[in-house]
Amino acid sequence: MSDEEREEKELDLTSPEVVTKYKSAAEIMNKALKLVLSECKPKAKIVDLCEKGDSFIREQTGNMYKNVKKKIERGVAFPTCLSVNNTVCHFSPLASDETVLEEGDILKIDMGCHIDGFIAVVAHTHVLQQGPVTGRAADVIAAANTAAEVALRLVRPGKKNKDVTEAIQKVAAAYDCKIVEGVLSHQMKQFVIDGNKVVLSASGPDTRVDEAEFEENEVYSIDIVTSTGEGKPKLLDEKQTTIYKRAVDKNYHLKMKASRFIFSEISQNFPIMPFSARALEEKRARLGLVECVNHDLLQPYPVLHEKPGDLVAHIKFTVLLMPNGSDRVTSHPLQELQPTKTIDDPEIKSWLAMGTKTKKKGGGKKKKGKKGEKSEEAAEAEPMDEATNGAAAQE
Repeated sequence: MSDEEREEKELDLTSPEVVTKYKSAAEIMNKALKLVLSECKPKAKIVDLCEKGDSFIREQTGNMYKNVKKKIERGVAFPTCLSVNNTVCHFSPLASDETVLEEGDILKIDMGCHIDGFIAVVAHTHVLQQGPVTGRAADVIAAANTAAEVALRLVRPGKKNKDVTEAIQKVAAAYDCKIVEGVLSHQMKQFVIDGNKVVLSASGPDTRVDEAEFEENEVYSIDIVTSTGEGKPKLLDEKQTTIYKRAVDKNYHLKMKASRFIFSEISQNFPIMPFSARALEEKRARLGLVECVNHDLLQPYPVLHEKPGDLVAHIKFTVLLMPNGSDRVTSHPLQELQPTKTIDDPEIKSWLAMGTKTKKKGGGKKKKGKKGEKSEEAAEAEPMDEATNGAAAQE
């Protein structure tokens, strides 16, 4: 399908079939996350866990829409990553990598799938230990989770992206943590994982995005990464990068045979979505990927790190801005957290008290008053031991 045709025939949440595909993809993601988490044990190899997540997604999406006349694309939309401790994101090693999990590690699992180009993504943080999470580890996870709950309530029609940026930074500060710079929450459309409407996580002098207003029937991937460190991650080793996405608007005549071979394989098998170099022949890929990246044919997703000793948490979810309110379709309950900080700020409390649904009481969107009525919801939204608490409280 040409870009013009796709533009003309853009499908959104006004189509019940599209909503079903998003929700089916989300259901697969929630199960895939649960599966990978259940396999996370001390001494488990990270590459095996990533492979398990991707295989499960391929198998589950492959079972859907098998008997339809028109072939429907489906599968992995973002390869399974498992980033530990001060590693911020995108760690999805090659088959030869021997890195294993250890007791007490803070794990960030990040993954995505799509059905017919309609994408659901999720990221979750878990500490590899028995019993409640305490201390700074609890703070950094609670900061990410509370920021995600606030974002869920502020990503709604009529609100602007800068409202969300300011709010999540305020939440992180309340836990004495930082929002990690360079992380963007994107609007998602059919076959587009990183749409033009974005929410900046941390505003700074070097980072600017266009102001945008959220609208009904849009879909967003809300991506929150918090750190006990400075929140300014660094690329330490380019060789760790294994996830790439084809830059569809770029052309270049590659010189090396290995590069042409690899690029042809990528164009055939991964024309649009991000993929892992694990899916390519390893020796050939190493040579060929470098030239492809140097000439902007591929967009790399680098493995970034905070300083050793810093703790990083990651929560990402997919939200559908339905006519009756925001529908968070991907999540997983958190472990019990006992953070050292509590939320006392009245503004953060008022955000957490907001409903996510707008239907009841006839056009609930306009009812900004009645704070007393919603204080119970606030109390339910605040405990950070379960990611779904806040959303469930509004149903």
